[in-house]
Amino acid sequence: MKFFSQNQIKKIAVILISSWFVVYSLMQFSAPTISDPIATGEFKGPMEVKRIFERACYDCHSNETKLQWFDKIAPFSYMVSADIHEARKRYNFSTWDTIAPADQEVKLWYMVNMIEAGKMPLPKYALLHPKAKVTEKELLILKSYVTGLSTRNHSPGDTMKIKVAKVSFQERKKINHNMVPTSINGISYFEDYKNWKVIASTNRIDNGTMRLVYGNDITVDAIRANRINPWPDGAIIVKVVWNVQPEDKDGNVSPGNFNNIQVMVKDHKKFSQTEGWGFARFSGLDLKPYGDHVSFATACIDCHRLVTNNGFVFDVPTQKTDLVIK
Repeated sequence: MKFFSQNQIKKIAVILISSWFVVYSLMQFSAPTISDPIATGEFKGPMEVKRIFERACYDCHSNETKLQWFDKIAPFSYMVSADIHEARKRYNFSTWDTIAPADQEVKLWYMVNMIEAGKMPLPKYALLHPKAKVTEKELLILKSYVTGLSTRNHSPGDTMKIKVAKVSFQERKKINHNMVPTSINGISYFEDYKNWKVIASTNRIDNGTMRLVYGNDITVDAIRANRINPWPDGAIIVKVVWNVQPEDKDGNVSPGNFNNIQVMVKDHKKFSQTEGWGFARFSGLDLKPYGDHVSFATACIDCHRLVTNNGFVFDVPTQKTDLVIK
């Protein structure tokens, strides 16, 4: 067996150290930069609430990032940049007003639940930024603020009806046609779902929402006959989402602010790129259609692929007797 001499070992060590230094230096020059665009619609909650968010969340979830010196050193700077990019994509306090009020409430519920679970701020972030940790007292302040937002309001569609009622009878038909919210993929909002059967009810504890799921006759017949993989063309599923109110003294939970309506339409030819399902979401009392490009449906079906065995549909009754007949 051949062994290296001490001089050879020293030369190898020098080469390795030099190579590492070159790579390290190049990483510093090529490290990503984090821009801070001007705030266009910042969060306007109570000052005591805003201060908690500023300290615990703003470094990642706003355009007011305050980097420490160690955040700027590669390779850590690459991880910091990726975390901030992902965080701003989820929600950004600097563009808060661009989110529908009902969606704001959902995101706030989600934040509170994540903080209470110890998942936010991220443990790796809190380790290096201990001042970002939220105390029990501060968590109670956040909970009080969020639960105070959950007051009952109009039902979906009421806003549109009120606007139409203010115009003359001769103009109503034309305005009704023009005012129907329509998703970019051609799926329009409709109110006939209220006459359909309720096929499921669900709660999302993580973001403080409750839902009723409706199905048209084709959907109900498919469930009863266990013909859901694939679902027949013409099946339509509507999920109505409300933010929940705080529990009353008896432990009852009631729906609060209306959040959104989600629609799934089965047409294997028209929506062939998304497993035969067309998706639409109408948010807030003005039923604003979600998505600026038809590609938004890709994200929808990617999530629904988690339930391939159910024909890409969540919350399907496990037995036909589970159907609630209305």
